[in-house]
Amino acid sequence: MLMRRKTGLILVGSIAILLLALIFIVPTLINVDRYRPRVISYLQQQTGKQVEIARLSLTFFPVAIHIDHLGVKNPPVFPSGYVVQVARIDAELSVGALLHKRVVVKSLVLDEPILNVTSDPDGPWNFENPQSSNSKGGFALAVIEKVQIKRGKVIGSNLLPSDAAGPIFFEVHDLSCDLEQVNLMGITNPASSSTDGRGSLKAELVRFGAVEARNLESKLLLESRHVSFSDLKAEIYAGKAAGELSFDLSGKNTSFKTSARFSGISVAQLLAAFPNGGGKMTGKMEGDLNLAGEIEHTPRPLAGIHGAGHVTVRNGQVPSLKLNANLMQLAHFNDLGPAKNNPSSFNLITTDLELANQRISSRVIDIDGYGVDLDGSGSVSVSGSDELDYRGLAEITTKEGFFTNTIARMSGASLKDGKLQFPFRIGGTIDSPIFSKGRGDQDTDAPPKKIVRANKAR
Repeated sequence: MLMRRKTGLILVGSIAILLLALIFIVPTLINVDRYRPRVISYLQQQTGKQVEIARLSLTFFPVAIHIDHLGVKNPPVFPSGYVVQVARIDAELSVGALLHKRVVVKSLVLDEPILNVTSDPDGPWNFENPQSSNSKGGFALAVIEKVQIKRGKVIGSNLLPSDAAGPIFFEVHDLSCDLEQVNLMGITNPASSSTDGRGSLKAELVRFGAVEARNLESKLLLESRHVSFSDLKAEIYAGKAAGELSFDLSGKNTSFKTSARFSGISVAQLLAAFPNGGGKMTGKMEGDLNLAGEIEHTPRPLAGIHGAGHVTVRNGQVPSLKLNANLMQLAHFNDLGPAKNNPSSFNLITTDLELANQRISSRVIDIDGYGVDLDGSGSVSVSGSDELDYRGLAEITTKEGFFTNTIARMSGASLKDGKLQFPFRIGGTIDSPIFSKGRGDQDTDAPPKKIVRANKAR
C-alpha cells in the first residue's frame, strides 16, 4: 500500500510538472511572432489602412494572443497620423474553433488605446472602410463577445474644406469601458445596419466644445453610424449634471443632440471656459437644457448649435452691468439704499433660454436684486460681439418719501403700492453696457405684464 501511494504521488507530481512546462515553456517554443506579417496583412485587408504591430506572443490558460504596440494609420485623404494606437491588446481565443483550425476571438482587452476619429468634408470618417467584409478564411474578427478598454483616450475632430486639420470638438480622457457583442467590421463599414456593441463606460474627463465634465459615468450604445450615451451622470463646474447625449455620423456633417438637467453649477467657472467669459457673472445655477445641431467643417464647428431650456441662478453678481446702481440712477434716484453696498449683486434670476443664430434670447426674465427687482426680456450675442438688447420694467423695492417720488415720476417713473416703477433698455455690450429709458406701454418690445405676473405666480 505504501509503495502504491508513493507511486501515485510521483505520478501526480510528474503531471503537475508537465502542466507547468506546458504553461511556461511551450508558449516560448511556439513562435507566433513569425505569423505577424500574415496578421498585419489580414488587418490591412479588413481595415483598408496601413497597420503596424511591434510583437506577437502566446499564452495558455486561457489561450490568448498578445499584441504589443498596434498602430493603424490614417488613409491617404487624411493628414498623416494614426486612427488608433494601442499599447497592448490581449485577445482570448476560442479553443473549440482552434480544434477546427479556425481563429475566433472571444474577448479583447485594450490597454491605453488612443482613438483619433476625424471627419472629411465630403462625408467619410478616417476609421471607415467601405470594402470591409467578414473573413472567408480561418481568421474570424466579426462579433466579439466582450471588449474591455483600460486607460483609453478619444479625440474627435473635423477637416476643414481645404483638408487642413480643424479644431478638436470632442475629447475623452482616462476612459474605461466594458462592451458586449462588439461588431468591429460593422463599425468600420458605413453600409452596416447592425448594432455594433453596447455596455458601460467611465471617464475622468470629457470635453465637448469648451464645456468640461469630470468623473462621467454612462451607458453606451454603438449602432449603425450612431453613438448614444444614456443614463449619463457627471460632475461639472462644482455641480452635477445628468442626461443623454447622442451623435449621428451618417451625414456629411455629424449631428448631435443632448438633454441635460443640472444643479449647483458655478457660473463663474462655466463662463471662464469660454473665450473672454471670465469675470462676467457669478452665482450658482440649476435648470434644464436641450441642445442640438450639426458639427460643421469650419474653425468654429459648434457655431450652429440651437436649443432651449430654463435656468435659475442664485446669489451672484454681474460686475460689468451694475444693474442695481445703474437702474436706480437712471430714474434719478440718488438714495441707492441696499444697492449702495451691492451695486452688481442679485439674489435670484429665473429665465427661459433659447439659443439660435448665435444669440441667447429670453422671453421672460425675473431678477430679484438688492433694492431693485426687474421683469424683462431680450437677447445677447454669443458670436463674439457680446452685444446686448434687453428691455423691461424695474421696480425700486423700498418705499420713499413724497419729494423723492415726485422727482422720480418727473423722470418717467410710475408709482404703484408706494414703490417706483420705470421702463428701461440695456444696449451696448457686456463690457460696455448702455442704459436708457424705455417707453413703457408704448414700447412694443417690452414684456407683457400679464405674462410676467403669471410667471411669478407659478
